Amino acid sequence: MVKTLVAYFSASGVTERVARKVAEATGADLYRIEPAEPYTAADLDWRDKGSRSSVEMNDPSGRPAIAGGVADMASYDTVFVGFPVWWYVEPRIVDTFLDAYDFAGKTMIPFATSGGSGISGAEKSLAKHCPSATWKPGRLLNSGDIAAWAAAQV
Repeated sequence: MVKTLVAYFSASGVTERVARKVAEATGADLYRIEPAEPYTAADLDWRDKGSRSSVEMNDPSGRPAIAGGVADMASYDTVFVGFPVWWYVEPRIVDTFLDAYDFAGKTMIPFATSGGSGISGAEKSLAKHCPSATWKPGRLLNSGDIAAWAAAQV
């Protein structure tokens, strides 16, 4: 039996709602990628070049600290990775998560929410972080039958 994890970062709650639907549809465990220092509304103001999120996204090597971790990552065969699209890619805190574990041999499935950007930039970036994983094509899950898509992935 395949053991599945849905790991997600959500700044506003939108991605969290989608992640919960994915986990419910697949019978997966759920793990929230939480920043050690929570983001404030000011931190998330993408129009402010000095905001925390803007500063993080302008530094490709930046790795915001995560609070907690996955207890037994080795036990998972498949990992859905969910996030809002920031500056055409995944938020740097998702990179922190990817860098923290060995995903070699695991099936990775990205999903994202976005107000206007696609997921293709993130797909390229994610694959660079975990080249020894098997990456399935990602999908924006702003609407539609999220459960049907998720169930078809595992």
